[in-house]
This record gives sequence, structure tokens and C-alpha cells, in this order.
Amino acid sequence: MLRKLSMTDVSVPLTSPTIWLRSSLLGLALLAAMAARAQDVYYSQAFANRQADNPAWAGIMDDYSATLSYRNQFPQLAGTFQTVQLAADWRIPKPGLHHALGIVINQDRTGAVGYTRLGATAQYAYHTRLTRTLALSGGAQLGYGRQRVGYDNYTFGDQYGADGTYTGTSAESLAGFPPVNYLTVGVGGVLYAEQFWLSASGQHLNRPDLGFTTQTSLPLRLSANAGYKLFIQKPAGYGAGEQREISLTPTVGYTRQGGSQRSEAGAYLLADPVTLGVLYRNLASPDLGTQHVVAVVAGIAVGDLRLGYSYDVGVSQLASDLGGAHEITFTLRAFDKLESAFRRLKRRDYPISPCPSF
Repeated sequence: MLRKLSMTDVSVPLTSPTIWLRSSLLGLALLAAMAARAQDVYYSQAFANRQADNPAWAGIMDDYSATLSYRNQFPQLAGTFQTVQLAADWRIPKPGLHHALGIVINQDRTGAVGYTRLGATAQYAYHTRLTRTLALSGGAQLGYGRQRVGYDNYTFGDQYGADGTYTGTSAESLAGFPPVNYLTVGVGGVLYAEQFWLSASGQHLNRPDLGFTTQTSLPLRLSANAGYKLFIQKPAGYGAGEQREISLTPTVGYTRQGGSQRSEAGAYLLADPVTLGVLYRNLASPDLGTQHVVAVVAGIAVGDLRLGYSYDVGVSQLASDLGGAHEITFTLRAFDKLESAFRRLKRRDYPISPCPSF
């Protein structure tokens, strides 16, 4: 019978006993919280990963785009939470640029505690113009997920002799958590104009079964965010010649999933082609209490390519001990150059969202 893992059962190779004890306790606590709550990943570069937040973002900002993201959270725990995500979208050119398709593929992995989750999501968005300067996008998505808990990185007490030497395979039964497959449904909408946007979405509307005994469903996730772009200098295309864009975009956001809440506020300064941003995030969880994080974001655009980096700095004690998070995004964004004249006319019907790229 599979029994609960204890500090004497599990070996995690760390150099310092103090670090070993702290990291092991935190790792096991976080695994218990994750297994019990099954929270989704939160991105510091939320707007570079906007499709993960709301399917209605598909096709709004570009005719097509692809973004590869990597997030390493809590590096003090030997990269315990690592996420890789690929997102792509395509705005269908006819009829009328109303339709867009998107796809999001992601993998979450915990390096020390053996939890993995693989997901693939198909998205559809419909765009419509409400007025000459105001547009609305509504989206829906259907996702497939597969998660498992493994024990490949653990060693147990019966694998060591009296002198501490490693003796081989454990007699523990580790078949208590077979892989779980599930489907998830989400919807969302984005209202936007040249200088502002408002996004709202609901994920896991069907609350899929995860197979855990303490929680049988993935919690509903509700999120909203908004921003307003203040032009310091408008770019070419507004009748200003070759001058580059300089702007400041304040943003706010709120997410609730299960018993956890996240609220944040920040601002992005764009001096084309460089973007700098800072975010303050408040995370409230019944398992880990309230944590305060400051995220610093930097990005650069080179033609159709975007490269972004962010680092989370823990302000509260636990967040500081865990080591924050590193996040990197690489994006290809473009429009159809073969029909550029036609596209320019159509873009007058749909304002370009001022949402930051990073």
C-alpha cells in the first residue's frame, strides 16, 4: 500500500542540511498544495501569453503569431515548477477578418516531486466592430489535459543499508496515482479600442475531474484585466513621419481560482523597440497565506521578432526564500505582406489593441 511520504522516506540531494530541510519541507508543502488545489500557471509576461488567459485574444493583434515561453518558478527548490508553452494564432483573411483560430500547448513539470501536466487547447474567436473606433472579440476554447504523479526522483528508506550505502529498488508500491485525462472548456471576451482594452474570461467551466481524493475537480478560474495606453509620442502611421512610438501603459488585473486570488497592478514604458515594465502582484492562498511579488519585465522588438525576459522578486519572506521566478518569451508577430494594401484598409475597420507585447 502506498503510504504518505515523510522526511525520513525521501532523499533530495542538497549540499547544506539547512537548505535541504527548508527546501524539502517547502517542496512537500507545495506539492500537497498543488495536488489539492491544481492551480493554473500565472505568467509575469501575461500579455505575451495572453492566449493562455483568454481565447478571445486570438487574432486581435496580428494576422498570425507564435510565442514560445519558458517559466522557471521557485529556482531555490532546484527548479521545482517549470513550464514550457507554445501558443499560436491566425486571423482568417476572408470573409471580413471576422474569424480567428488559436492553439496553446503547454507542459508543467515539478523537477523534485515528479508531477507533470500536459495540455493542448484549440481556440476560436469572432471579431466584430461596434463603432468606428471600438471593437469586440468573443472566444471559446476546448482543451485536453493529462497529468500524472511520478516518483522517479525519490529514494526511500529501504533502499539504503545500515552504513548508508544505496542498495537498490524499493519495496514501496508506487502505483496509487495512475495518469488522469480530462477535457476543459473556457470562454472569454475582449473589448478594445486604439488606447484601451478590457478582457474577461472563465476557464474550466466544466470543472474536470482530476482523480485526487482531496479535490476531484479542477477549480473554475475567473480573470479580468484592463489597460490604457498614454501616447507620449505617436508612431509612424498617425501622420507623424518616421518617428518611433513612446508610450506608457498602466494595467490592472484580477484572477480567482478555487480559494486563491491574485490581484496586480503595473505599468509598461515603450520606447520603440524597447519595452520596460514593472508589476506588483498580491497572491492570497489558503495554503501559503498572502505573498507579495514584484516582477520586472524587459523586452525588445527586432522586425517581426519579440524577445522578453522577466524576473519575480519576492517581497514577503516565503516568496523570497523560494527564489522568485525567471520567464523568457520568444514571439514571431506578422501580417500578410502580400496583401498589405488590402490589410491596411481592413485595419481601419478594426482598431489595433494597445495591449503590451510582453
